[in-house]
Amino acid sequence: MAAQLTLETRRDAFDQLRVVEDSLPESLDEGQVLLEVDRFALTANNISYCYVGDLLGYWRFFPTSDEAWGRVPAMGYATVIGSAHPDVEIGERVWGFFPMSTHLLINAGQANDYNFCDVSEHREGLAPIYAQFQRASHNPIYETSREEQDSLLRGLYLTSWLCEDALFDNDFYGAKDCLITSASSKTSIALAHAVQARGALRSVGFTSARNKAFCEQLGCYDSVITYDDIGSLPVAPAVSVDMAGDKTVNMALHSHYGDQLRYACLIGATHQDGPMGGGEKLPGPKPELFFAPAQAAKRSKEWGPSEMEKRIAKSFVGFRHFADSWLDIRHFDGDPAAQEAFLKVLRGEASPAEGYTVSLRSG
Repeated sequence: MAAQLTLETRRDAFDQLRVVEDSLPESLDEGQVLLEVDRFALTANNISYCYVGDLLGYWRFFPTSDEAWGRVPAMGYATVIGSAHPDVEIGERVWGFFPMSTHLLINAGQANDYNFCDVSEHREGLAPIYAQFQRASHNPIYETSREEQDSLLRGLYLTSWLCEDALFDNDFYGAKDCLITSASSKTSIALAHAVQARGALRSVGFTSARNKAFCEQLGCYDSVITYDDIGSLPVAPAVSVDMAGDKTVNMALHSHYGDQLRYACLIGATHQDGPMGGGEKLPGPKPELFFAPAQAAKRSKEWGPSEMEKRIAKSFVGFRHFADSWLDIRHFDGDPAAQEAFLKVLRGEASPAEGYTVSLRSG
């Protein structure tokens, strides 16, 4: 059987990368399932997982033998190529969180028509949503031709949809505007799309001068402002959703809006000097880290899991059709290309119109 290849990063220096090779088992123990990953998506979200890996347990998803190195979670599709579980069949197609790897061996728990979960010991205490592998055969919106698009967008859209839902759940904190940083990022675009779909708030996107035209042509923002122009905005009751943790941007927003900023939350963290890193206190509300699984668990309890999935799926179908107009998917195949793609995303060099999908196999 072929070896497993996995991209790892040093946990204290994300630009230091390596690809390690592990042997795959010749036989499986009872309940084990072996998944073969074709491609995985690589976005700024993956970089956020690195920065909050210790805080939120992301390094625990896929343990390593050397704790100096970490395996970054990534979303993608895989095929079951080995199964010692009575309700998981070889050949099944599944979507979920994987390491940046060619394979993943799990201990599958109880399976239903829609998914099965990894119940390995190291998963204990982690959000169950990250351990689920959803069966493509029972996903009503699954399309083979959209697998790469789904890998890039589905997880981050789920986060953004739940964030907007949480704002709605709190009567938008009395706000009129939703201030969204890193407006060119895919998670920000997804949030703006969800805000626009409900129509209760104005979406104001903040971005660099370089990306302003791109954000404006998307059509999902009511207005797009460069970071240098924050001080020129009229002040109205607002909520802010920060996707990067850039302290300079947060300080400018909080100082300009003051008490009119009714709520501030942080979704992404790609800047080490962000508000989570301590330092000078921000005016107005203290940013709260938004943890999407908590809102998902709340809605699942209130609506039932199937109703929640139905609502999200309906909204996501609209978003992926919207993405057809601007998203250009690029492939990176093999070890050197995989490392190149990771470093480009880490350094913020990826074009906002591009989506990277990666395979550790060459060709």
